[in-house]
Amino acid sequence: MAAAPADATVKTPSTTLPVLTDDQVRQWMATELPLEDFRGKKLLLIVPDATRTAPLPLLFGAIFDRLRPVVDKLDVMIALGTHPPMSDVQMCKLLGIQPEERDKLFFQTELINHEWDNPEALTTIGTLTKADTERVSQGMLSQEVPVKINKRILDYDTLLVLGPVFPHEVVGFSGGNKYFFPGISGPELLNFFHWLGALITNVGIIGVKSTPVRDVVNLAAKMIPRERKAITFVVTPDGSARLHGLFYNTPEQAWSDAADLSEKVHIKRMPKAYHTVLSCAPLMYDELWVAGKCMYKLEPVVADGGELIIYAPHMHEISIVHGKTIEAVGYHCRDYFLKQWDKFKHYPWGTLAHSTHVRGGGTFENGVENCRVKVTVASQIPPELLEKINLGYRDPASINIEDYADREDEGVLLVRKAGEQLYRLAE
Repeated sequence: MAAAPADATVKTPSTTLPVLTDDQVRQWMATELPLEDFRGKKLLLIVPDATRTAPLPLLFGAIFDRLRPVVDKLDVMIALGTHPPMSDVQMCKLLGIQPEERDKLFFQTELINHEWDNPEALTTIGTLTKADTERVSQGMLSQEVPVKINKRILDYDTLLVLGPVFPHEVVGFSGGNKYFFPGISGPELLNFFHWLGALITNVGIIGVKSTPVRDVVNLAAKMIPRERKAITFVVTPDGSARLHGLFYNTPEQAWSDAADLSEKVHIKRMPKAYHTVLSCAPLMYDELWVAGKCMYKLEPVVADGGELIIYAPHMHEISIVHGKTIEAVGYHCRDYFLKQWDKFKHYPWGTLAHSTHVRGGGTFENGVENCRVKVTVASQIPPELLEKINLGYRDPASINIEDYADREDEGVLLVRKAGEQLYRLAE
C-alpha cells in the first residue's frame, strides 16, 4: 500500500495544531474503529473521488487491514455525485492499490462507480413531502421530492463513509451524510438541495455549520434502510494530505466533530477585500465544474467591482457531464434566474446552482445583469466559449504567478492552491 507523508507541525489559519503521523493514523484505526461494529457484516466503504485532498491510500490500507479479517465482505463505492466515472486503474490509484496487489490481496474487493444518471442503478427509499420541504427550507421551496440512492447499498449490512470535511458552498461544510446525498444519490434530491443552497447564496452558506441544506441531507439519510457509520477527517491546509484529526461515529456526529475542527483549520480571515485575486486551481480540478471552487472559497474577500482570476492552465473542459447545459444557460447571478424563472426552471437545478456559485453575487433589474465580481478564467477553454457563457478570458501564458505575490498591501491577493480553504473578512 502507498503511504501518505509523515510527521510534521504546520501553522493553520488560526493556530498551530499537531499533525498525525502515518503510525498514529494506523494506531487510531486500531483503537478507535471497534471490530464489534463490523464483525460478520457485509460492509460497503464509501469514499470520495480524486477531486478532494485526502490520504486515501493510507486510510484505506489501515481500514482494510483492520476490518477485512472480521467482515463477511468489504467493497468500495466511489461517491461521484455527478462527476465522471473512474476506471478500475484510476480507482486503484486513488486507494493506493498497486497493480500487483489487485488480483492477490484485493481480488475479493469490488470497486464500484456510482451512476447518478442511470435509473436502473437507483432505488427509491422514501419521499420528502411538501410539508417536509417547506419546513426544512424555511419556506423557500415547497414541493415533493423522491429520495433515490444507489440500489447497491441494499447488498450490504453497514455503510461506512470515509471522507474529509471542508467548508462547502452548498451545505456549509462538506462530508458526513453528504457522501450519500449527493454522493451516491439520484438527481431529484441533488437538484433540489443544490438550488436551495443557491437561493441562500454561496457567501451566505459556505463555512456555516447549521444550514437548511444540511438539514435536508440529514433528513434524507435517516431514510436509508441500512446501518450508517462514518470516519471523517480534517486535512492540513498546505495541500499535503496530512491529517489534523480523525473522528468515528454516526455520520451526523462524526461530521459535526470534524466540522468544528475544520472551522479552525480551513477558514482564513483577511483584514480587507482585494481588487484582484489570482486563484490557482490544483491539477485535481481538471474542469470548471470543480475549479469553480476557486471562486467559491474566495468570493467573500473580493472587493466590489474586483476581479477574480481562476488560473488553470491545465484545464480544457467546462464540464464533461454538464457542459452542454452550462453552454445553454451560461454563468449568471442568482437573480438572473429567479426573475426569469419560467425560462430556466426546466433546466437541472443543480447546474443552475453551480452557475450562480461561480458567477457570485449580483442583481438583475430591467433586463440588465450587474454582477459584483468579474470572473476571469485563464485556461485552455477558448475565449469565444467563455464569452458565450458570460465569463472573462485571460491567456494563461500571459500570467506570471510571481507577479501577484506579496502585493496584499496593494489590494492584490495570490492563492497558490485554491479551492479548499475559505477566505473571509476578519469582521
